[in-house]
Amino acid sequence: MIKLTTVLMAGAIALAASPALAHDPADDTGLEDLTLQLKWVTQAQFAGYYVAKDMGFYEDEGLNITIKSGGPDIAPEQVIAGGGADVIVAWMGGALAAREKGVPLVNIAQPFKSSGLLMICPKDGPVQSEADFAGNTLGVWFFGNEYPFYAWMNKIGVSTEGGPDGVTVLKQSFDVQPLIQKQADCISVMTYNELGQALDAGFALDDLVIFNYTDMGNDLLEDGLYVMEDRLADEDFADEMVRFVRASMQGWKWAEENPDAAAQIVLNNDESGAQTIEHQRRMLGEISKLIDADNPALDIAAYERTEKALLDQSIIQTKPVGAYTTAITDRVLGGN
Repeated sequence: MIKLTTVLMAGAIALAASPALAHDPADDTGLEDLTLQLKWVTQAQFAGYYVAKDMGFYEDEGLNITIKSGGPDIAPEQVIAGGGADVIVAWMGGALAAREKGVPLVNIAQPFKSSGLLMICPKDGPVQSEADFAGNTLGVWFFGNEYPFYAWMNKIGVSTEGGPDGVTVLKQSFDVQPLIQKQADCISVMTYNELGQALDAGFALDDLVIFNYTDMGNDLLEDGLYVMEDRLADEDFADEMVRFVRASMQGWKWAEENPDAAAQIVLNNDESGAQTIEHQRRMLGEISKLIDADNPALDIAAYERTEKALLDQSIIQTKPVGAYTTAITDRVLGGN
């Protein structure tokens, strides 16, 4: 059992009572307004949504979508609880933990079928296998991203409280600097992002010990689409979500078939100026391995695996009820 460290939901129970975003179907565009809050900054991880907006797929469905980028200080679960978004991209671990804290999030679609989460360690370091973890420092992201790691450590019986028989958990920055600066013996990376950063920093794949959460059976569901439960009781809103998911998947399909153009669309939407087209192309190539652009439906077996891992680790205390619905994707896949 671990002590929960996430800071996502400070004050979220009170925020959950805040009014949702106002819709104005009669605005001057004739389109229905919706706001999507992303989990992270503008990058190819969210290419399908940017493509759907730029290519007019949302507009074709009668929707005017505002896409809000995320960042290290932005928790999508808190944003939607406070009424700052209609739909969010979130990892299921964070969403279920938020639900238990009083923010009734519901998964309406799951474009990402596989996890991109890895832990990497230099081969010339002290960690060559899981048996070497004890006594070493492992870099872990927080803000809801820590749950797969803690579930993994629980599964293999390794304490996360430090000491010679446990691991010391470093709250890792969202980059590979802790490995470069030797602050950690192993760090967390995504196949589509920080792994590339590590390679750019001079690490070669052959020089790394790589723990793949999916290959180990420790993967928890990542980027899914979530809304507040009470909103789904509104038939108009449910219909908007059907159209939103349908257009989003059209965007993902287009991105899959036109990766160079999709990477450029992402770059065009990045106001930071910190991204490069090469990085976005590489990222999109890896993202395409994780997404099923033809099927946004939640895999119930994957949901149950994620739920069990969270329960086993006491990340959540009670079995969730109503944490997902297939009603939206059933209509999308049924052509309704």
